[in-house]
Amino acid sequence: MYVCVCMAVTERQIHEAARAGATTLKDLRRELGVSSECGQCAAQARKCLAAATEAGGQRPNSAPAAPQCRIFMALT
Repeated sequence: MYVCVCMAVTERQIHEAARAGATTLKDLRRELGVSSECGQCAAQARKCLAAATEAGGQRPNSAPAAPQCRIFMALT
């Protein structure tokens, strides 16, 4: 699911960044560009990062995970 529409960043990419050591929104901005354009995704990106950190940066492979982050779509 897309978290940052402006930069086309997905929940999966945030989980991968967490696995690689990202711990803050600033880390996500530097590595993925999250929240560097309009900033509307910042709160959701933080929630996804927290969920990823709590899950160890990974999703279980055996079963589809329940969405831990909501898709954010900016309508302009």
